[in-house]
Amino acid sequence: MSTQTLTSEKEVIEPSPNRSRNIANWLYHCLMILIVLIWLIPLIWMFFLALTPNDILKTNSQSLLPQGFTLMNFIDAFTTGSTLRWFLNSTIVTVITTIITVIVCAMAGYAFAKLPFTGRLAVYSLTLAGMMVPKEAMFIPLFMMFSDIDLHNTYSALILPRIAFPLGVFIMTQFFSQVPDEIQEAASIDGASSWRIFSSIMLPLARPSLIALATFTFVQTWNDYLWPLVSATKPSMFTITTGLASLQGTFSQSTELGSLMARGIVGTLPLLLLFIFFQKYLIRGVSMSSGDK
Repeated sequence: MSTQTLTSEKEVIEPSPNRSRNIANWLYHCLMILIVLIWLIPLIWMFFLALTPNDILKTNSQSLLPQGFTLMNFIDAFTTGSTLRWFLNSTIVTVITTIITVIVCAMAGYAFAKLPFTGRLAVYSLTLAGMMVPKEAMFIPLFMMFSDIDLHNTYSALILPRIAFPLGVFIMTQFFSQVPDEIQEAASIDGASSWRIFSSIMLPLARPSLIALATFTFVQTWNDYLWPLVSATKPSMFTITTGLASLQGTFSQSTELGSLMARGIVGTLPLLLLFIFFQKYLIRGVSMSSGDK
């Protein structure tokens, strides 16, 4: 038997490493697709319910397939009730909170990472300790504090408690600590002040981490339910989360299920668009903040 024949038989018996790797990648992608489909089932069901007339949903709301077609549920979401007002409240609160939180966390992270001052480690440790305190434990002090200064049912009461974001300070500190000190030293030799170094050098370098922090803040603020439920007691000051929850306590859940699902889709849409357009910045920002290059 020739050497060429033995070699060909050995290749048939022992699969090549590339072939095994391709099979593993194929199985991995199949598993990921399956997980995504399972995760999408509630969203698909919610979308089909929103497209189904309410008269049909009164008798059968368990089908995953559309039982009719109508756009009136989405039209009602924008023309009737206070959904637009709640959506506007959530937009104002979330956008302002995100901007202020990113600015404050970026300045704090730069100070902790690059500016030596007395007690820096103690202050940083105390800041990170805030992540270990459940926000539910702070509701009573916050409620009493804002009651004393008569700020409930205002945008200020919905914005101010979320500005203190220890995780954001940690993310920005981790990123700035990865920036070589030589960059700051060179700028200082050229006569740049600390504020000039921060605004003109550090912030442009930190763009991926800033976008990641903004995404985290936007999602958490938009989805926040407990604090708006406690602070905003007037329907005109409800956010989209508390507003939709108030509808579930009425007969809308049984008589206008399609309209309720349409309002839920309207409230979820900004988060879906956020992840679609900024997912690459989110992943890059997290990896850079964790020290991975």
